[in-house]
Amino acid sequence: VQLQASGGGLVQPGGSLRLSCAASGSFISIGTMGWYRQAPGKQRELVAAITSGGSTNYADSVKGRFSISRDSPKNTVYLQMDSLKPEDTAVYYCNAWVIVAFKPPSQYWGQGTQVTVSS
Repeated sequence: VQLQASGGGLVQPGGSLRLSCAASGSFISIGTMGWYRQAPGKQRELVAAITSGGSTNYADSVKGRFSISRDSPKNTVYLQMDSLKPEDTAVYYCNAWVIVAFKPPSQYWGQGTQVTVSS
């Protein structure tokens, strides 16, 4: 199972970016998918998550500015980031709980994509 993230980059404060993460490989189903981020010198933190049923959860710091969604047939999760702030600067990682045949659900991570918010 591989998670391929894309969409990061440099944006000015107040700008927007959209991250995408597609899962590929051999698996039965995907459960909760999410986005985490890690800024220099800080621990990795949950940004947003979405269950297979569409329920969402957000970090307080991004509520009202970020929106997570998924396209289940495409095994893809998105993170729409609006009103970006310098403190949103971090490497963003996608994450998914995946059910592979004959194994319990396992957590997989994408390679990370850099988001830099700066003027």
